Amino acid sequence: MDPIDQLLRDEAPPGARAVALLDAPGLVEFATGLTEDVRVWCDDWRDAQRVPASMRVGPDALAGVDLALGRLPKSLDALEQQVVALGDDPGLTYLGGARIKHLNRSMNETLGRHFPEVSASLGVRKCRVLRATGPREEAATRPWPRTRIDEGVGLTLAAHGATFGGTRVDRGTRLLLEHLDVQGTDVLDLGCGNGVIAAVLARDGRRVQARDVSWAAVEATRETARANGLEVAVGWGDGLEGCAAASVDAIVTNPPFHQGFAKESADTLAMFSDARRVLRPGGELWCVFNSHLPWRRELERRVGRTVLVAQDRHFTVTRTVRD
Repeated sequence: MDPIDQLLRDEAPPGARAVALLDAPGLVEFATGLTEDVRVWCDDWRDAQRVPASMRVGPDALAGVDLALGRLPKSLDALEQQVVALGDDPGLTYLGGARIKHLNRSMNETLGRHFPEVSASLGVRKCRVLRATGPREEAATRPWPRTRIDEGVGLTLAAHGATFGGTRVDRGTRLLLEHLDVQGTDVLDLGCGNGVIAAVLARDGRRVQARDVSWAAVEATRETARANGLEVAVGWGDGLEGCAAASVDAIVTNPPFHQGFAKESADTLAMFSDARRVLRPGGELWCVFNSHLPWRRELERRVGRTVLVAQDRHFTVTRTVRD
């Protein structure tokens, strides 16, 4: 357990009948000591692999628990989706933990729309827990996933609470799409988010696969493809793990450099190295990233010849050809 998990454990009340763990795989052993009914929903595939398969569930299986322990997500939409998924048990206690520096008043307000009583624990080792209890309040919420038509790309985009970018096209992805000119037929959208890149590629007649480490992204991409009548093969996984060697003509990616609240580039750099294995000879890796990141030289070193396709004050688009 890390300090957040330890504080959640210490703040948890006894006597739970059914427990939900939200992005908190480190609490599985503790939760199974409270009850046999433990349900774990992890957005990150890497977290989910730490949980016995029999305990892993989606949000539709969380309703009816009387205790929920979770790590507070970065997105307020993700927090609201979690809370709504927990159902309307009048005796429900929700405990969400985070580093104090990552807490904000908006988290209390989001919880306050659903619970009459919201309070904070004392700070311990730079961590704190928000506690929400009391009879559930009926709050006006729209169902998940949510959808919106983006006139710029001419597509209906879907999103769950933790989907990067929500139902909008972020500036980096939009710059990438404005210049994207993929060669070949078999294309992989890696880090698919709300599925906009995959949908554009499928609309153009490509055979498209899409992958993301986030459950919210994978399910959103499936819904985006369905809403637009497109065929996309979507998978939940870590980077290019499990992808066959020399299996695609192109990889298109807007790779993350955050994991939760923390900045993290190691997984993206590892993906660059693995892209060489998955691309066919002469295949392309199209990438957009924040212009301050030194990734062009990493692409050149790890994959092959890299050219600058487009750049603005914030983002850089590159095309790398596997040598």
